[in-house]
Amino acid sequence: MSLMADAEMDSRIVAAARAVEASLGGVVLGKTAQIRLATAALLSGEHLLLNDLPGVGKTTLAAAMAKVVDGSFGRVQGTPDLLPTDLTGSSIFNQAEGSWSFRPGPIMANVVLVDELNRITPRSQSALLEAMAEGHSTVDGITRHVPEPFLVVATMNPIGSAGTFPLTIGQLDRFGATVGLGPVDRDTERLLLKGEGGPAVLERLHPIMPAHLLPRMRAVVAEVHLSDALVDYVLDLCDALRPIGHLSTRAARSIVALARALAVLEGRAYVIPDDIRTLAVPCLAHRLASEGERIDAQHAEVRSVVEECPVPDGVV
Repeated sequence: MSLMADAEMDSRIVAAARAVEASLGGVVLGKTAQIRLATAALLSGEHLLLNDLPGVGKTTLAAAMAKVVDGSFGRVQGTPDLLPTDLTGSSIFNQAEGSWSFRPGPIMANVVLVDELNRITPRSQSALLEAMAEGHSTVDGITRHVPEPFLVVATMNPIGSAGTFPLTIGQLDRFGATVGLGPVDRDTERLLLKGEGGPAVLERLHPIMPAHLLPRMRAVVAEVHLSDALVDYVLDLCDALRPIGHLSTRAARSIVALARALAVLEGRAYVIPDDIRTLAVPCLAHRLASEGERIDAQHAEVRSVVEECPVPDGVV
């Protein structure tokens, strides 16, 4: 069922999407663009990486994204001594019954918050990568599928911070988008000190959407109209950036998926060029970073390409 074909469904979907956005915006104040992108990630199923300095609200936003969906929640605190089984779960021997049973780890949840991802060693990061890329986890030779819906929201500190490990290109490619929050202005900080927004509001946050309805919502979002001209526009942007670094087809798919979600949040049943232009930096820049480089190092280059790449006229 398409959004254009069913006006009533369109109204309900848009209302639900905006309710999620408003709920997140009541926790993380003064970050309208970042909240919209986080909401689009939930609606499209694209994993989200929050990259910024400590204390700017990354974990608060990630936790809020988990709470607005009334489903299972897993949390991982990144530390260098974290083992792969701390993520995936492990088999435990029950002496009374004389048998082994599987105890699932935190990644076996609908929404998984990985705090300080780049403090986890590459060996343990790979366990998360399997779940993100393939939708399942292998423990003791047995493959178990993650629940549906499944979304990873990870935070990381900038490359070069003490005790961090660089993420590989393959790991960064699994995240549909990255976003930084940056510092808040004085007025917003005053509100936070008065208990408006932030952890105080997070504690009182109520779910907006049952987890079992999110896959249906994502299916409707995936039907939002995208013209052939805009498909070519996405490919033109990616092709123009490929001389700088590797961009897989997954990068183009991320832009398309998130652009459709942005259209829904705007109440539209079709994608417009501005949706794609808005997403170019958050969807592409981190994928162009070389190992050990700050993942926001290519922002200026992506913006330059966006400005130079011709925008198709009159497309809906």
